[in-house]
Amino acid sequence: MPKMLEIRWHARGGQGAVTASKVLADAALEAGKHVQSFPEYGSERMGAPIKAFNRVSDEEIIIYSQVTNPEIVIVLDETLLSNIDIAEGLVEGGIILINTEASPDAIRKKIVGGDKYRVYTIDATGISRKHLGRRMPNTPTIGALASLIDLLDAKDIAESFKKNYSEKFTAEVVEKNVAAILEAAEKVSGEDTAKGEGGREAMASSWTGTEPYTD
Repeated sequence: MPKMLEIRWHARGGQGAVTASKVLADAALEAGKHVQSFPEYGSERMGAPIKAFNRVSDEEIIIYSQVTNPEIVIVLDETLLSNIDIAEGLVEGGIILINTEASPDAIRKKIVGGDKYRVYTIDATGISRKHLGRRMPNTPTIGALASLIDLLDAKDIAESFKKNYSEKFTAEVVEKNVAAILEAAEKVSGEDTAKGEGGREAMASSWTGTEPYTD
């Protein structure tokens, strides 16, 4: 991990990107790191494109601006690829992690300069449906991220989630989120292939359907 790791999240309002960035920051803080977690404020309506950011460092962080040159970009909604340049400012060789059923090779072709980056995919929507019964890709995506970087183990993130969210959610909901985090860590697709159908369980409705997102 670089001395300071910078991460940018892309999502739509209601998909939980801001919460995901906080969950990651909580886990990193408990591991003794210095952290930042903050959103880019703009339209707050459901479905509008939003950004969130993380910085994680072994030393005190004295930068308070937006993250403009991240080492990692995480995308919770692949439809954003047709609207924005998600790789803008991403360092060459940086990681792109996208919630999708598609293989990294198929997604790479949709990204401006995609050959310059390490592209991984995870069907976080399918995993969240399996465990939570609804579209909430944020917690599975954190588990997937843990498997790609030498920062935190997915089990560390799961334990941190239990500690920090047991009063907010019921024990059943916490355990379901933990299960989603741990499964996603095992189902990240790389090397231009998807694991199974992106890790997705068979579902009756399309992931682009009308199920609501709630943060």
